[in-house]
Amino acid sequence: MNTLTAGDVAPTFTLQNQFDQSISLQDCLKKGPVLVYFYPKAATPGCTVQAQGLRDIKADLDGLNVTVLGISPDPVAKLQRFSDKQELNFHLLSDEDHSVADAFGVWGEKQFMGKIYDGIHRLSFIVGTDGKISHFVNKFKTKDHHEVVLKLLK
Repeated sequence: MNTLTAGDVAPTFTLQNQFDQSISLQDCLKKGPVLVYFYPKAATPGCTVQAQGLRDIKADLDGLNVTVLGISPDPVAKLQRFSDKQELNFHLLSDEDHSVADAFGVWGEKQFMGKIYDGIHRLSFIVGTDGKISHFVNKFKTKDHHEVVLKLLK
């Protein structure tokens, strides 16, 4: 796993969101900075808490012109159910072949309960309007991810 970090150029991508609409990083960057956060699986406890935190600070993020893009390997239909149930107010993107996760260097070997498997590592990137990663966010708990991100953006 060769994870990107601050100063690196963010890979360009277009993925389908929970409403099956094409969302591109390039279009989002025209409006302001973009928070690209990777999470392992929709509707799991940690991912739910993380998404709720971002949902709850949407007004603050809007005030900073920040677009939130949550990326997981889940299919669009699962993302829509997750978004609807949690009343999420930002894009969830489907990266089923994990090509975008690979490009950011967040797909790799993980271990859970003694089992080794490949999956997404929970990491976030703030991408500036110049297309470069301004902040690599890797030290947080799911319950305070939104606070860490907001502090970096201010």
